[in-house]
Amino acid sequence: MILNNIGVVAIGRNEGERLIDCLASARSDVRDIVYVDSGSTDGSIVAAEQIGAFVVALDLSRPFTAARARNEGFVALKALRPDVRFVQFVDGDCTLAREWLDKALAFMEQREDVAIVCGRRRERHPAASVYNELCDLEWDTPIGEASACGGDALVRVKAFEAVGGFRSQLIAGEEPELCVRLREIGWRIWRLDAEMTFHDAAMRRFGQWWVRAVRCGHAYAEVSRLHRTSPVGIWRRETARAVFWGGLLPIAICLAAMVHVVALGGALAYFLQVCRIAFAREPISSHSWVYAVFVMLAKFAEVQGILTFYRRQWHRQASTLIEYK
Repeated sequence: MILNNIGVVAIGRNEGERLIDCLASARSDVRDIVYVDSGSTDGSIVAAEQIGAFVVALDLSRPFTAARARNEGFVALKALRPDVRFVQFVDGDCTLAREWLDKALAFMEQREDVAIVCGRRRERHPAASVYNELCDLEWDTPIGEASACGGDALVRVKAFEAVGGFRSQLIAGEEPELCVRLREIGWRIWRLDAEMTFHDAAMRRFGQWWVRAVRCGHAYAEVSRLHRTSPVGIWRRETARAVFWGGLLPIAICLAAMVHVVALGGALAYFLQVCRIAFAREPISSHSWVYAVFVMLAKFAEVQGILTFYRRQWHRQASTLIEYK
């Protein structure tokens, strides 16, 4: 059955067969699908048009972000369907689970106070690499009211418009940042106990995982600073933890070790923290230990992202000061 009050906005670049699967998974449920392409060279635009999606090709002379792509897709969807009430955002490397839109719409129709509803995002091939497995574990978030959502979610149009959509300049973390602004004016975010999307990370190398963790740290710093005075707040603790475990503690251990070698014993704090994280996940398994080790390792990448953000801020402020003088 076609859901006339829902439209889909998918974004991607060179997703190949994954994009075809993504758009096909929505084709049987909705009439209007917008695909936003960010410079694909693999025939994605033609493939999307053949499936029946309306294509928006981003102007790449302007800085690209996923937030900007989603915003432009939303504008195109509204032009196609001015009366659309809900928009399902989805990444081009994901497919929608069967019956997800029906379940999400039924919930949203009952809960007028909810702006965004999401479900379980699963990694399609979790056994392909430890990095894919980590993604799948990361997305297993608590059921019920949530503080934030990810890139795949069903959004109430009037709520989205009320806060002006995503902040297009954010290079990461745009979805949780949107949720902060929505919660500040009384909207709620909800996660259902339902399958939502299947994601294909195709992450095989440590470098890919590291870059993702660096982006996460950058998002922690930028978004928490943006909302530093907000009563809702976001990612303050995450930023502080990354700075402590990935920056301050190792520096302190190294400096102290220059005075006495016994200070190297401070590194045991990392072992104890790994144990604490692993035992906090139930039931305890090998997955728990893998997750715990990479959570701690990610702190070093996150610090790199935090430092990158503040270095850019400093350069921007210095440039502004020079121009002013």
